[in-house]
Amino acid sequence: MNKLVYAFVWTAFLFFACMQSEKQEAVLVTDGLPYYQDPSFTPFWFAKQKLPDTLHRIPAFDFLNQDGVTITRDSLEGKIAVVDFFFTKCPGICPKLAKHMRMVLDSCQNNQQVILLSHSVTPEYDTGKVLQEYAQRVGAVAGQWHLLTGDKKAIYTIARKSYFADEDLGLQKNENDFLHTENLILLDRQQHIRGVYKGTNWAEVQQLIADIKILSKE
Repeated sequence: MNKLVYAFVWTAFLFFACMQSEKQEAVLVTDGLPYYQDPSFTPFWFAKQKLPDTLHRIPAFDFLNQDGVTITRDSLEGKIAVVDFFFTKCPGICPKLAKHMRMVLDSCQNNQQVILLSHSVTPEYDTGKVLQEYAQRVGAVAGQWHLLTGDKKAIYTIARKSYFADEDLGLQKNENDFLHTENLILLDRQQHIRGVYKGTNWAEVQQLIADIKILSKE
């Protein structure tokens, strides 16, 4: 009888020990911010030592900022980036997006790891001079908030194919359709997408600011 009791207790101990081990492993895998791989913006968590080689990453690009400086993917190395899309003549959501991007910038003034990238979706109009004037209006700090212009097809391609940016989360349009999105995209230092936020929503922007702090500790 004692042997049966002992066997039962030992089996129960092993069962709960395994459950605890699995629970701890799950915590490790889901620790930190998720990764986003496709237009559905389904979150995935990976243990740092188990990041897949196929993890989605923003590809190489080449655009000019408001000061005529070339900004490439190399400019993002070692940086956390917040990305959006706008146009200077936008009377609707863009002023609020710019206000909230400035809020993000103000929260990161002492964090030189963070940069902001705002891509013009009307680059044929938004020249360097126009972007300089716009930068003064919205308070875009040179060197930390880059207002980007360049080849329209290249901007639209990277927006839709890489940032999955469009009117709604996960919605893909024809490449000739006008691009307009209120999404703010958070990139880590390896140009992986780690967050997506509604840029016109104050609460979501506050979450973005909090997530930047989390990402800064990785």
